[in-house]
Amino acid sequence: MDASPEKPASKARVTAVVLFYIVAALSMIMANKWVLNTTSAPLFFLLIQLLIAIILFGIADVLRLFPDRLTLDPKVCRGLVSLVALNVIGLSFSNYTLKFVDASFYQVARGLLLPFTVATSFLVLHTRPSARILLSCAVVTAGFFVGVLLDGTPLSLVGIAFGVASSSLTAVQSVVIKQVLPVVGGSTLLLSWYANLLSALVLAPVVLLAGEGPSVLALLAGRDGAVATFLWGSLITGALGFLMSIAGLLSIKVTSPITHMISSAVRGVASSFLGLWFFHDVISSGRASSIAVVLAGSIYYTWVKHQETEAAAGTGYERVVMDDLEAGKLADEEGGKEEEVPTETQI
Repeated sequence: MDASPEKPASKARVTAVVLFYIVAALSMIMANKWVLNTTSAPLFFLLIQLLIAIILFGIADVLRLFPDRLTLDPKVCRGLVSLVALNVIGLSFSNYTLKFVDASFYQVARGLLLPFTVATSFLVLHTRPSARILLSCAVVTAGFFVGVLLDGTPLSLVGIAFGVASSSLTAVQSVVIKQVLPVVGGSTLLLSWYANLLSALVLAPVVLLAGEGPSVLALLAGRDGAVATFLWGSLITGALGFLMSIAGLLSIKVTSPITHMISSAVRGVASSFLGLWFFHDVISSGRASSIAVVLAGSIYYTWVKHQETEAAAGTGYERVVMDDLEAGKLADEEGGKEEEVPTETQI
């Protein structure tokens, strides 16, 4: 890695990257919800998304758009078994969450990602969170329960359960990614490539085992009238999933953690309003309060981590673990070293 200092990104570049990230993330959520509202085969939908992303990875590799060449090493595949298992289950649960809850409630349903991540880091990596970090987690947790208990609209308990399970799996996945990153030589690009490819191979038989075979046949035969929506939605979300891996990493690279968190917050608020507009979601006072509390706790966490890292290192900043559906990163709090890692491949 080149140790020479990089020039700070220009304001125009930062603005362009932030807008790219927000638009891509919002489009991904809305397009996923659009398709999931019309299909009873969410796992097959996820499989098609992964396959499209794999094809785009291959095209980009042929055109030499990536700094690293894509490989297929059986030894690497064996080293990523735990990550792939978590990725398949986590992405499946994310799709089920979005299928059963409103687009405007999706952020609340997955609102426990930050507390789960801090808890997992403590249990596995033995990183001791400060009192202010624990306070931020308490605020986020309170926001989650405000949304669940005081929303005032009919909520899907199944969707909430999938959201909680998905958040916990993503938190564990962050730690696993940290452990398996050396298997691919520290390349997040190769990790994303292998995760997509191997997840698709594992998910293919799972689609049949989950009983989606009849739904897939009906969909392909056009008997349920949703084939056009499914095909267009798959193409759009597959391409967006590929772009999200780029958008997230660009956002992390050229912006500060505060800027990245604010862009995530803007995305969360915008997704609620878009859910109201496109899907006629009901945003009650309880739901609005929940979203506000979750965002406040997340922003406070980011600010605290920024302050603590500056105090410990004296220079620069450490990018932090945050609730991000599209790209993520895990900071080595013990050594002060920062690594950018994709916590989720698609959603």
